[in-house]
Amino acid sequence: MWMPDRARVENSLLYQFMATISKKQNTVFHDYNQLHQWSIENSETFWAMLWDFCKIQGDYSPPASFCPPQSLTPAKDTQWFPHCRLNYAENLLAHWREQAAADAIIFHSEGAHDHRRHLSWQQLYRQTSQLVQYLKNKGIRQGDVVAGYLPNIPETVIAMLATSAIGAIWTSTSPDFGSDSVIERFGQTRPKLLFYADGYIYNNKRHHYDDKVSAICKQLPSLQDTVRITYIGSGNNDTPPDKPRQSPYQHTTWQQILADHPPSTIVFEPVPFNHPLSILYSSGTTGKPKCIVHSVGGTLLNHLKEHKLHCDVKAGDTVFYFTTCGWMMWNWLVSALASGATIVLYDGSPFSPSANILWDIAENENITLFGTSAKYLETLEKRSFRPIDTYSLPHLRTLCSTGSVLSPEQFDYVYQSIRHDIQLASISGGTDICGCFAIGNPISPVYRGECQGRALAMDVQVYDSDGIQLQEQQGELVCTNSFPNQPVGFLGDNDGSRYHKAYWSEYPGVWHHGDYVALSPTGGMTFSGRSDTVLNPGGIRLGTAEIYRQVNPLEAIQDSLVIGQKTDNDIRVVLFVQLADGYTLTDQLKLQIQERIRTGCSPRHTPEIILEVPDIPRTKSGKLVELAVKNIVHNQPVNNLGAIANPHALEAFKNRPELLTTRTE
Repeated sequence: MWMPDRARVENSLLYQFMATISKKQNTVFHDYNQLHQWSIENSETFWAMLWDFCKIQGDYSPPASFCPPQSLTPAKDTQWFPHCRLNYAENLLAHWREQAAADAIIFHSEGAHDHRRHLSWQQLYRQTSQLVQYLKNKGIRQGDVVAGYLPNIPETVIAMLATSAIGAIWTSTSPDFGSDSVIERFGQTRPKLLFYADGYIYNNKRHHYDDKVSAICKQLPSLQDTVRITYIGSGNNDTPPDKPRQSPYQHTTWQQILADHPPSTIVFEPVPFNHPLSILYSSGTTGKPKCIVHSVGGTLLNHLKEHKLHCDVKAGDTVFYFTTCGWMMWNWLVSALASGATIVLYDGSPFSPSANILWDIAENENITLFGTSAKYLETLEKRSFRPIDTYSLPHLRTLCSTGSVLSPEQFDYVYQSIRHDIQLASISGGTDICGCFAIGNPISPVYRGECQGRALAMDVQVYDSDGIQLQEQQGELVCTNSFPNQPVGFLGDNDGSRYHKAYWSEYPGVWHHGDYVALSPTGGMTFSGRSDTVLNPGGIRLGTAEIYRQVNPLEAIQDSLVIGQKTDNDIRVVLFVQLADGYTLTDQLKLQIQERIRTGCSPRHTPEIILEVPDIPRTKSGKLVELAVKNIVHNQPVNNLGAIANPHALEAFKNRPELLTTRTE
């Protein structure tokens, strides 16, 4: 669907990196697949050369990796850059002098509340230095945890940078999380400081959450102070954010910190490569969220790889990703500062007041990389919204999509309705690695329905249930070698047993990720959904994404969710549909859906039962919660409703009479 021209290939950072390797290693690469194979066979050399290529600030001495001699699982036990010391914030602010007056952060909020703010690199450095002084004065030291319960605003980035500058650990959730969900997460990480705002904006409404913060603070005895940021102010929906609303309890204000601490030179605290940088949380839809600890060096080095080599992010570029602070893509976005790029933050709904809002920003801010979710693109298409008719987007080179499977039809939509000449990168990885296993690259073609390829230096393979490697067949995504951005572990998992069970027990010594995928003849990958939600009628494994690909494009369907229900010692496929306005679930529509699935997929995929629901439940990052629905249908508990953006939607799946009777053959 897209092929880069010669100029684009030769101007890419990936091409420059390949030329550097060729010169130093006396080898020649003809395409990306050859480079990928070399990076696997020479992973230690690859990561060491990437360190130099990216000009990382820090002390490094060989070896690049070390595996204990007695280890029986090198992929799990290898330690990366064991003699290295560096600081994450120092690397993200490394460009502040050379680009002092240029924008480092651009911020927008939605619709009628839209107010553009921007911080230059110098302003970002200076405010970070002020926060560093405050943290030190509060006794925050290396290894302490600092939390943010915050919207996606510039202050969130500054608080994170200041935290990492002194070697402390950052963790965050977005303000749409309820107090119980926040307590469940922060209660495990025991932060000493909490940053929060006076509210957030979504769908043309201001949401104050002081009461939630008060409830949270009462359950966090570890807190020594809280910092309140005035963002939305008081008043109704039409008043500007000018009057601070009073908080019901003691706190420090952001304005106080800036007033009390004049800007100064930051003394960045060097820490070991594998020192904790951040704590991210699993979705928690099947139990208590896991606190996944990520390292300073692994996060930085991998994000630089993904930004510079895979996404061709250069100094002076402008990078946007639609995300909240409760999703790993926020961490990914902020790391783009290390490449010298301007990052664009957005708080609010992507459709308020209209679908134009993000594209206005993309056009006006000269965005070069636009990141979003597959569901967003699907919604744009259903609304017949075509940016290509209104926007020229001359600077936009790359469009990234993640969060769920990007169907082949969305590839068509992007190239027909957004921009013809663009690298569409369907990327996939996870919170588990704060990065990608499958990702794009700027020198290879884009094929319809495929992720362009496997990430460099990651030996991603497809296994069957017996651990046999598959080619061009669906199976489990695994990674057979070690990589620097493997988690440090889970917080509180002192013997490592939970970490081992989560990723390393299915195939001993091999990372098992839980995606159901296939390698394509082009070297790309296709995704069929999570393997724990794979359907299994008659013992045949079927990916749920294949069904969504057929159902969701129908005009009558707004959204859908499919599960397998146990019945008569077998599994039957049950499809739930949320109808678009003006439609009813008639027998004719059911037959149309079944025939489309039967023709587009197979008779095995065809749902035996199709039921209407008013809403489809999703996580706060937009992912379907198929397992929660499956549990409800099988009368099993859903352990963490707080992880679901619209938990009320689950009520419509309970005690459906259509699902209570046993199927007869």
